[in-house]
Amino acid sequence: MHISFDKIFDNLITAVLVINTRFEVQYANQATLGFLKTGRKQLYQYPLNDFILFSSLDKSRFLNALSDHENFSENEVELCLIDESVFLFDIGVTYLTQDKEELLLIEAKHIDQQRRISKENQQAAQQNAAKQLVRGLAHEIKNPLGGIRGAAQLLAMELDTPDQTEYTQMIIKQSDRLRALVDRLLGPNSLPHFSFQNIHMPIEAVLQLVKADNKYNINIVRDYDPSIPDVNIDANMIQQTLLNVIKNAMQALEESDAKLPLIRIKTRVARQQVVLGEKHPLCAVIHIFDNGPGIPKSLRDTLFYPMVTSKKSGSGLGLSIAQTLIQHHQGKIELETRRGQTEFSIFLPITKVGDEL
Repeated sequence: MHISFDKIFDNLITAVLVINTRFEVQYANQATLGFLKTGRKQLYQYPLNDFILFSSLDKSRFLNALSDHENFSENEVELCLIDESVFLFDIGVTYLTQDKEELLLIEAKHIDQQRRISKENQQAAQQNAAKQLVRGLAHEIKNPLGGIRGAAQLLAMELDTPDQTEYTQMIIKQSDRLRALVDRLLGPNSLPHFSFQNIHMPIEAVLQLVKADNKYNINIVRDYDPSIPDVNIDANMIQQTLLNVIKNAMQALEESDAKLPLIRIKTRVARQQVVLGEKHPLCAVIHIFDNGPGIPKSLRDTLFYPMVTSKKSGSGLGLSIAQTLIQHHQGKIELETRRGQTEFSIFLPITKVGDEL
């Protein structure tokens, strides 16, 4: 019985491809063609770098495998394609020869979706616990703070000299400042007011605001999908979320002294997305890219916690508030970052008229 190995490989869910010493593709199965979003004619004999923008796996590992005739494997390898879509793989590399030509057989198992869902659930639980802790602490601070302010006001009425009242005014002023900080820690206290709107309206409103404060002359580029259906949102909350994220990006670009600072806003539709444990057929996605230094690895898992920031100055509350506002919409914010690019993706479920969040 004749067996077609091409047909067998094409039925694998694991991506399989073969490259030569020049990193030119010699073979790819259907799973590989699927995630690279291309055909064999466009792929074969072309360098793999033509299709992959960035990989967390260093090229030297492949060169060493060729020179030492050794195999290796690597878990959780991040690949960013030319269209800026990001995938996570477990990769195995095997050295082989055929007709005296040295080749590398690469097997890539896509682990992104399940790992991402598991990580999101874990981070959501941790963020919720951190927020509850901060909220409890904020409430405990608020009561004695009111007493301190009231006592300072009563004391001011009993004092006669301006020098003495200056100190009571300082106590009152600092108490008000602390109260404002506590209010921000407690987060938004108003209920959302939903209505079906074009998602680009709040984006444009925010871009008009930041345009007036663009001191560093950052190039802001729009890449909109006009076919996105209206989304059931609270426009003010979405504007506040976008303003917090875009302001963070602008500050990061200013502090890094980027030569050609760029922020790009891209809107797209994503299908079959799991958000907060629930699967949604359609989501509107707002991608916010900047070409800054990236977020330090040590902060990535806690960036949405209150009081956590990668900036030299700032309260660390902007992203925490943004996350809360998007959760009011049953949505989520994802982060992808590396040196030279940071991407925040805001997912908002697309519901039908009459559906309630």
